[in-house]
Amino acid sequence: MSVFLLIIFFLLIFFGIPIAASLGISVVLTILLFTDIPLSIVIQSMYSSMNSFIMVAVPLFILAGIIMDEGGVAERIFDFAKSVVGWITGGLGHVNILASLIFAGMAGSSVADIASTGRITINAMTRNNYPLQYATALTLISSMLATIIPPSILMVIAASTAGVSIGKALIGGLIPGLFIAAVFMIVNYVYCKRNKIGEHVTFNLGRLRKDFVRAFPALLAPVILLGGILSGYFTPTEAAAIAVFYTLIIALFVYKDIKLKHLPNIFFRTAKLTGTILFIAVTAKPASWVFEYDGLPTRMATLISNISENAFVIMLFLFIFLIVVGMFMDATAAIFILVPILMPTIHVVGIDPAFFVIFLVILLSFGLITPPIGVCLYAVCNITGLKLEEVTKGTLPWILITFAILLLFVLFPGMITEPLKWFDL
Repeated sequence: MSVFLLIIFFLLIFFGIPIAASLGISVVLTILLFTDIPLSIVIQSMYSSMNSFIMVAVPLFILAGIIMDEGGVAERIFDFAKSVVGWITGGLGHVNILASLIFAGMAGSSVADIASTGRITINAMTRNNYPLQYATALTLISSMLATIIPPSILMVIAASTAGVSIGKALIGGLIPGLFIAAVFMIVNYVYCKRNKIGEHVTFNLGRLRKDFVRAFPALLAPVILLGGILSGYFTPTEAAAIAVFYTLIIALFVYKDIKLKHLPNIFFRTAKLTGTILFIAVTAKPASWVFEYDGLPTRMATLISNISENAFVIMLFLFIFLIVVGMFMDATAAIFILVPILMPTIHVVGIDPAFFVIFLVILLSFGLITPPIGVCLYAVCNITGLKLEEVTKGTLPWILITFAILLLFVLFPGMITEPLKWFDL
């Protein structure tokens, strides 16, 4: 049953049918051909997948991100980041990375990061003699931070699917995200210094003060969200609601870049994007039921356990497997399909479920920037007008560097698990 479902699913995707529809059709055909179970089980399963307080966080974080996108937040963040690191060798490259890092703490989406800060950073870099391919590659590679740094929409989805504490998963992405950003900045510094790229400006404390004041309302958003989640004062879902309320207030009354008349269009964009993501969740739930009914998770656990009983070897195997999956499958669909299948294996070999969820999301975020179907890859192509091959060629060195960083998380899992102890999570 499971094999048939997956074959039909990938065949339908190959013929251009949307992911959610492909998954739903595959489930219905599988149940009709292999069981006598009434199709009402599909409807019940789809309904139960959305009857969840946790999943409310997804549309709320999406709405907060769109409000930031249209509310002038990106420009203030860019100016502040430029004041902080723009004077270092390779300054605008560092600004690019820092702006993505800050925006990540508010929006939780890599695509939203590129849509909001991508055009600003790429244009600024090219005006200052950075090669277009380099500026595009750096913007693309730094966008993955928004999927790792809390509040990450994919992290919320993965943790809720795996039955892991969402707060723990969100905070677990913080240190790896900061580490990845630091490595990117070091590489950018070395590249720009060696090739004598970038303008040379001096540090200006007055300008930093001015830009900090302008950006302060926006910068306060990730502080409120992280502080509330860490202190246990509110849940991730409540944090999402607070994020919407706060960003709406600053966009309407502080920055005043959006008006009340713009809200219907913002709500429409939110509903459209939310529908795309959650429709996958709705159809993935009965697919997970089919996998359970067919015993696929247990078989997978047995199969992987037969490879080795060593958790390190299993993680290496999953590392390669998830990298490949991320390259060819939508991240949201991959989470809903793979997590129910792989979690029994994770428990059998003794891998920390929270570590696995964080590791899974980090690896799938890598798939957002790699061909052939990386959504962020196509987003930067639309912004710059570059061909897919040109962007891929320029990004290849960064992809190899990122691959090495991700491998470090397999070799030293404490980089993810140890910080959780600092927060007593």
